[in-house]
Amino acid sequence: MPSNSLKWQIALGLGAVGAVGLAYWYIRTSKNRSLQTIQESVVVSAEAKAETPFQQAQRYKTEGNEMFKRGKYDEAISLYNKAIETIPDEYKTDLATYYQNRAAAYEQLKKWSSVISDCTKAIELNNRYEKALYRRAKAEEMTKDWVNALDDVTSVCLLQNFGNQSALLMADRVLKELGKKNAAEAIKNRQPIIPSKNFIKTYFSSFSEDPVYKKLLEVTDPLGQGELKGFLKAKLAFATEKYEEVIPACTEELNLSESESSHKLEALSLRASFYFLTGQFQEAVEDLSTIINTKEADNLIKVNSLIKRASIYMQTERLQECLDDFDTAAELGPFISDVFHHRGQVKLLMEKTDEARSDFQRAVELNPHFSVAVVQKCYSDYRHAMQTQNVDLLMQSMQDFRKAIERFPNCPETYILFAQVKTEKQEFHEAEELYQKALKIDPNNASIFVHRGLLLLQWKGEIEKAVEIMREGIKIDEKSEFAYETLGTVEVQRGNLVLAIDLFNKAIALARSEMEMVHLFSLRDAAASQLKIASKLGVGPDLLKGVS
Repeated sequence: MPSNSLKWQIALGLGAVGAVGLAYWYIRTSKNRSLQTIQESVVVSAEAKAETPFQQAQRYKTEGNEMFKRGKYDEAISLYNKAIETIPDEYKTDLATYYQNRAAAYEQLKKWSSVISDCTKAIELNNRYEKALYRRAKAEEMTKDWVNALDDVTSVCLLQNFGNQSALLMADRVLKELGKKNAAEAIKNRQPIIPSKNFIKTYFSSFSEDPVYKKLLEVTDPLGQGELKGFLKAKLAFATEKYEEVIPACTEELNLSESESSHKLEALSLRASFYFLTGQFQEAVEDLSTIINTKEADNLIKVNSLIKRASIYMQTERLQECLDDFDTAAELGPFISDVFHHRGQVKLLMEKTDEARSDFQRAVELNPHFSVAVVQKCYSDYRHAMQTQNVDLLMQSMQDFRKAIERFPNCPETYILFAQVKTEKQEFHEAEELYQKALKIDPNNASIFVHRGLLLLQWKGEIEKAVEIMREGIKIDEKSEFAYETLGTVEVQRGNLVLAIDLFNKAIALARSEMEMVHLFSLRDAAASQLKIASKLGVGPDLLKGVS
């Protein structure tokens, strides 16, 4: 047998024909190759020649999949290219798979535009291709194309009957991002809206020691003598419920000379409250900050301003500044009940029930006759008992609720909060009785109607009756954002998406903060996307109720 060096010399010297001869010679002389092996090779070669275009394309796809598994994505893409080029046009389902597989390889390389392009081609061939829809949604999320990402992930949710947890989580993420985008645009063009009379009353009554509110309720000033201006004019507007006149009147007071004005701080405080109520948070913070930074300002009005500014910070997601203001208020007014009452509400929202209980306890100790703080303490005790599974505290909170109702029979909040607790405990009949009593005291409170509607849904499943009750609430208070939002959610659940979208839009128009708008836009956009996709895919006929 020739040496290795001799073999290479022969191969290089003989050229193509000689190389064939050498191969033949090597096969015959090699101890490792048998005649059977040669025959098998010939058969395989013959089979390869006999492959149909479809079989060849499938082989390219299989080889591409193998490259993909080995992390060789460029090689996989090259093989998928061959598969796509080779397969006959009539094999649309398989071609869709090839595009989807190539998109998966592009995804690993973070080539998002190529992922979207290939998934789009796959979906054009098979509009219910869940893998391609989900993969395109992920790429659109990466490129912050929130609208298309929402539509694609909604398609997946509908096709899988909302059973895909990953898709649901993505839908939630995308809705939040789209909600933020829409809310940021809407807030720029938002026109201030005076809320309902009931909302204004509830806001001011949540303070037991607001010095300006107390002045508004005084009847000592000569309101009927001469032409009123400035703060006194604002006071009259407040008393006669002409709330749209309050801010201009307060501004008039602030424009008076020092010799003419004796109510500048009161005007700042009242204007700030109405700026807050109408969603003009930046202006409210500026007025409140002016009071806080005025050295000669009375301590009580400073503390009240700190509480109100902290509440604005909470609604604008500036939590640390919110808590800092409450700490400052507690230092300046350690014996002012409102500090601890309002901080307790914030702690309750944060699910810090133990700290909330401590604050409400302090608020009640400082002002045991303030009904709202007393019932909030009962509720915080209940929440903490449920969180910690403390049976003794749970029983005590139930007793305290009953005592609060006996002590404050004309306070609707005692009945409303206790009814919510009873609903959670599935003591529905008692909850309904409590709501009915609350309505007798406060018949213009739309939120009571909404809670009653929700109770009926949970208790008896009477959806038509529940909707009817909620609509009664809207008739009483056409500015109840809570009523529109809740009724919209119910209409989504029963498939009336067009109606639900309209209700969410009405709630958005009434929203005072960007945070509220983000939530409401998310609800609206989810309904709108479901409506669009259900119609497009012909999925979920019940979701198309209300389409004209």
